[in-house]
Amino acid sequence: MSTRKDRLKKLVKVQEQLKALHETRHATFLAAANAAEAEARELIGHFDQDNSLSGLFPDLYHRRIAQAVVRQEKSLESAKQEVGLIATANARTNMVERAYKDVRNRDERESSDRERLDLIAQKRNEE
Repeated sequence: MSTRKDRLKKLVKVQEQLKALHETRHATFLAAANAAEAEARELIGHFDQDNSLSGLFPDLYHRRIAQAVVRQEKSLESAKQEVGLIATANARTNMVERAYKDVRNRDERESSDRERLDLIAQKRNEE
C-alpha cells in the first residue's frame, strides 16, 4: 500500500498537468479568436476594393464576416471560462502541494526523532 506522501506527490503531478491542460486550452482559444478577428478584418478589407467580388456577392461577404465575428466571440468566451478553470486548478494545486509539504516535513521529523531515539538507545546499551 502506498503512503499518504506518495499519493499526495502523485496528486500534485496530476494537478499540475490539469493546470497545464487548461492553460493550453486557454491559449488555443485566444489564438482561434485572433484568427477569426484577422479573417473578419481581411474580409472587410476586401469588401471595399474595386476588383473584389463583394459587389456580386455582398450577402456572402456579410455572412462570412458575421460568422468570423461569432467565432471570435465564442472563442473569447471559452477562453474566459478556461481562465476560471486555471484559477481553480491553481488553487487545488497549491492546496495539495501544501498538504504534501506538511506530510513530507512530518515524515522527516519523525525519521530524525527515530534516529535520535536509536542513538540514545545505543548509548544506554553501551553503558
